[in-house]
Amino acid sequence: MERREFLAAAGAWALAARATHPGPSTATAHRRPAAGGQQPGLGPDSFARRIQRLRRELESHEADLLVAEPGTNFAYFAGYNPGRSERLILLMIPLVGEPVIVCPSFEVERVRRHSVITDVRGWQEHDKPWNLVRDAGRAMKPRRRRGTMVVEPSTRYEAVLHLDDVLGDWRMRTAAPVLEPIRMIKTPEEIELIRRAVAITEASIAATFAELAEGMTERDVAHRLSSQMQERGAAGDGLVQFGASSAMPHGGPGGTPLTTDTVVLIDAGCSVSGYTSDVTRTIWFGGNPSEEFRRVFNLVHDAQTAAMELARPLTVHCEELDRAARQTIAAAGYGAFFTHRLGHGMGMDGHEAPYLVEGNGTRLEPGMVFTIEPGIYQPGQFGVRIEDDCLVTDTGLEVLSTRAVRM
Repeated sequence: MERREFLAAAGAWALAARATHPGPSTATAHRRPAAGGQQPGLGPDSFARRIQRLRRELESHEADLLVAEPGTNFAYFAGYNPGRSERLILLMIPLVGEPVIVCPSFEVERVRRHSVITDVRGWQEHDKPWNLVRDAGRAMKPRRRRGTMVVEPSTRYEAVLHLDDVLGDWRMRTAAPVLEPIRMIKTPEEIELIRRAVAITEASIAATFAELAEGMTERDVAHRLSSQMQERGAAGDGLVQFGASSAMPHGGPGGTPLTTDTVVLIDAGCSVSGYTSDVTRTIWFGGNPSEEFRRVFNLVHDAQTAAMELARPLTVHCEELDRAARQTIAAAGYGAFFTHRLGHGMGMDGHEAPYLVEGNGTRLEPGMVFTIEPGIYQPGQFGVRIEDDCLVTDTGLEVLSTRAVRM
C-alpha cells in the first residue's frame, strides 16, 4: 500500500495493541477480536541482538560503521524514531565500540528516555553539530587504515555531503546490502506483532463490510474503517473503491456514492508496536454477483493459490511466485489486466524487501513475511485484488490472514 504512511516506530516497545486472534474474517464473517490488556512490544534484549547481527553483517561486508538519520532503520536498532527536521540527529553504530546518537542538546533527555542507545551526545544551537560526528568518527575509525562507512539508504543528500566532509578519511557505501538481509528475516517477536496487526485489520475490514449501505461514499467507508481499527487499539487506514474505481490499483477513496450491485474493494492495514499489516478484500455489494465478477474473482483466487502452493524455503525464488500467479491469469486471457508485481515484504515498513517480482532472484527463507496480492483490473468496469500476508516457515508457507473463499 504505497499510498499509506504508517506511524513511525517511536518508542517501539512502548506502543501497545489490544487484540487476540479473531475467527475467519471474510465478507460474510464479521467477528471482532476480544480486547486484551496493554501488551508490550520489543524489549531492550531484542535491540541488542539486532546490533549484534548488524555487526556480523558489517564484518562480512568489510565495513566498520553504519550511520543513519531518523527513520525506520534508525528505529530498528535504536528502538525509537525521533523524527527528522532541519536539526541534525544521527545514529552511529561501529563494528567495535558503543553506538552513539548525536542530537540537539534539548533533545538528549527525550532520546535517552525512549532509545536503547545510552551514549547520546548533544550539541548546542550555536554549535556546529557535524563536529560531534567528526569526533565520534575519529574514535570509531580502525587504526592504521581507512574505515569503511555504510550510509542508510534514505539519508538526505545534504547529510551525505557533510559526512564526506567531516569523515573524509572514511570510504562511503550504501548500507542497503547490509540492512536488507537483517530486516527481511523476522524474529518470533516481530512475527507476533505482525499477527496482531493482521488480526485487527481483518476484523476491521469485516466489520466495515457489515456496515455498508447505499448512499455511503468511499470517504465515509474509509472513515469507518479507520474507526474500527482505533476501536481495536491500532492506528490504520486504507483504500476504499467502488465500481469502476476498483479498476485502479491505487485509487480512491473519493466521493462516489455506493449503489446496489457494485464491486467494493478495501485495501487496509494498521500498525501494532511499529509493525504493519496489509490485507485486501473485494466483494460484491447487493444481490447475486455478475458472472464476470465471479469469473474474475475465482481466477484471482486461483492465481494466489498457485503462488502460495509453490512457495518453499531455500529452493524457490521470489520471481517464481510472481511467474506462477501471472501464468495462471494469462492462461485465462486476462494477462494484460494484471499490472503490478505479485507482492512485497512487510514489517516495520508497509513495503520492504523482499519483492515478489520478475528479476528478483532472492531465495525464500524462513522468517520472511510478504504479501501475495494478484489482481485483475478492467478499466471502466471493475477490479479484483485479493491480498494476504504470508510467513515463510521451515517447510512452506503460513498464511497469517484468513483467505477469502472462492465463489
